[in-house]
Amino acid sequence: MPNIKSAKKRVRVIQAKTLQNQMFRSQMRTVIKKYDAALAAGDKEQACAAYKLAVKKIDQAVAHGILHKNNAARKKSRFTVKLNKMA
Repeated sequence: MPNIKSAKKRVRVIQAKTLQNQMFRSQMRTVIKKYDAALAAGDKEQACAAYKLAVKKIDQAVAHGILHKNNAARKKSRFTVKLNKMA
């Protein structure tokens, strides 16, 4: 445990940021699962809507520093390929 006041504050701040990142990552994964479910159901309209939301969440994750930009680009590319195969 830290003894210095500023070190104690850093511990508190890091815990808060970690929690925020976990919450956002969880939201992103949920949106991705909904997209996969829409693809599996074969519903083109629902899949398109879920695709847009998934891409938006992934872009936000990059902006927040939760995902690397290349990781996000790979995910979006794979989602696009899956959506186009469905058509």
